[in-house]
Amino acid sequence: MLRGNTAFLKGSIFTIGLTVLLLFIILLPHLADEAATLNPEFAYLKMPVLIGLYMTGVPFYIALYEAFKLLRYIELGSAFSKLAVNSLNGIKIAAVSIMFLYFMGMVVLATQSALHPGIGLIGLIIIFASLIITFFAAVLQQLLRSALELKTENDLTV
Repeated sequence: MLRGNTAFLKGSIFTIGLTVLLLFIILLPHLADEAATLNPEFAYLKMPVLIGLYMTGVPFYIALYEAFKLLRYIELGSAFSKLAVNSLNGIKIAAVSIMFLYFMGMVVLATQSALHPGIGLIGLIIIFASLIITFFAAVLQQLLRSALELKTENDLTV
């Protein structure tokens, strides 16, 4: 049963990664061209915004990779290990990086008077989701650390 659950989650991670990659390659450049055409006064922001969005892809894929590794550790029966704690730390750092990049992007767009309310709302939703992931990973990381300490104490006692 556990292997089926982790296989489903691994498939979900792969699907999410592939979907975002296709959006980055196909949809994002098209949307940037369209936005530059509809708003020629902000056309000079097309490349900086695209670069900023592509920069957020790096921590996103790092988080996906760390989640994939964490699932692998769970499959191997080493969910309560230092490796699992390290994977959660990687996810937490990636989520904080995404929050920082989106926040800075929104600040830059706001200073250029180019922060459309819809774009701002999407940015805030992504920041909030990253914040939730950060706290969730931190709580799980602390839980695993506590379990590791208990396991170490039990191993020493026996």
